[in-house]
Amino acid sequence: MNPRSIEERVREIAERVAIDHGVELVHCEVAGPTNKPIVRLFIDQPNGVTHEDCSAVSHYLGTILDVEDFIHSAYTLEVSSPGLDRGLYKRRDFERFAGSLAKMKTGSPINGQRNFRGRLLGVDDQDVLFEDRTSGRIRVPLTAIAKANLEIDFDAELGKK
Repeated sequence: MNPRSIEERVREIAERVAIDHGVELVHCEVAGPTNKPIVRLFIDQPNGVTHEDCSAVSHYLGTILDVEDFIHSAYTLEVSSPGLDRGLYKRRDFERFAGSLAKMKTGSPINGQRNFRGRLLGVDDQDVLFEDRTSGRIRVPLTAIAKANLEIDFDAELGKK
């Protein structure tokens, strides 16, 4: 089984496990060498996830993966919260975190620029609206985004607005 189809199958199972445990599956990936892959999940819920949430999802998912036995080598399973610099993967992530500080990298340049840092403004049709610190307001097609993460707003966190 190729690594892409393994990841898709893990994602399908992980989505069901997350729903069963009352959490959101933020992201799922299979990384590392094929002889010792790392199955990595990020889960969340509105008030954050606890160590117990991660442990419960890990135990349940690990049991299913072992029974299904489609990963044909020893693997490492990691389940964690997405963290303060949460990755943005889906359209709904960009909608949900409108107004937040973020950084993005595109696969190809937009107006000569591939790296953007600033504030998410929202989503319009298939474009992310973004206020970049360098180039101002831009539209970035969702399909052009190679990587995006929230950035910590230290002023807001420290109450110094």
